[in-house]
Amino acid sequence: MPLLTTNILSEPIWKRVFSDWHEDLAYWLRHGLPRILVIVIVAAILTRLLGLFTRKLQEFSRREALPSGIRATQLRTLASIVQSVGTVVIYFFALLQILPIFSVDVKPFLASAGIVGLAIGFGAQTLVKDVINGFFIIIDNIYDLGDVVKIAGVQGTVEQMSLRMTVLRDDTGAVHSIPNSEIKIVSNMTRDWAQVALHVSVDYSESSDRVIQLLREVVADLKEDPEFGRDIVGEPEVPGIERVSGSEVDYLVVVKSRPGRQHAVRRELRRRIKAALEKNGVKAGTPNRMYVMEAPSSTR
Repeated sequence: MPLLTTNILSEPIWKRVFSDWHEDLAYWLRHGLPRILVIVIVAAILTRLLGLFTRKLQEFSRREALPSGIRATQLRTLASIVQSVGTVVIYFFALLQILPIFSVDVKPFLASAGIVGLAIGFGAQTLVKDVINGFFIIIDNIYDLGDVVKIAGVQGTVEQMSLRMTVLRDDTGAVHSIPNSEIKIVSNMTRDWAQVALHVSVDYSESSDRVIQLLREVVADLKEDPEFGRDIVGEPEVPGIERVSGSEVDYLVVVKSRPGRQHAVRRELRRRIKAALEKNGVKAGTPNRMYVMEAPSSTR
């Protein structure tokens, strides 16, 4: 037995194995390792450049005055998506370049990744829908933080928004978390401008020209007011008679305001109309009652 062991150990096969292994290692160090280093360095540089780009995008989103049509949330979300997706794509392709250096066939790897991705897609369909819907909500600039919107039957101020959900706070202070996949129709009450449309009801016997002139003076004074004038967009309108009913005549008053300021403008406009009609002795449409009410949403 010792003789057999001695003979085996003395065989040159061990030298050949060691020699082959040494040659393979030397070849890999000369050719394989430099390729891996180049791939890793290129991936790191691309990731660095991507990070610089997204940071510039985030810094741009913090500017007080952004170009028209561009919103801070839109830019921040876009930067986050580009950073995350870009990093994954860069290192995924780097891995595909490195694996063949170790004699690993990437085809089964790609097939397995596809099957896993398909399984995850089926198992998280709702989450995927949330993310996709959230992405397009932000990219299409449908609403932003601070906007007053109506979503899925809930009206409130947008307090948080992400790729997965939107959070609203209503007038009572209640917080509503709405998955983005549930958002089908959005009514935005604070986009670009809001509108105040009032019906002013006065007695049938009053001169229409006099009432219209009086209302036009009221809205003109409101536009020139130092406090409320800056909240008015464009020129206020008094189109004329909107409705005649029995002993009453309704006159329409339309004022466009800055988003979120329509309620203050509406209250001040009602107060001024009431004071002007009383001062000029204009009789109410119904005895002892004067209507200055919101016009139907279909008006104008």
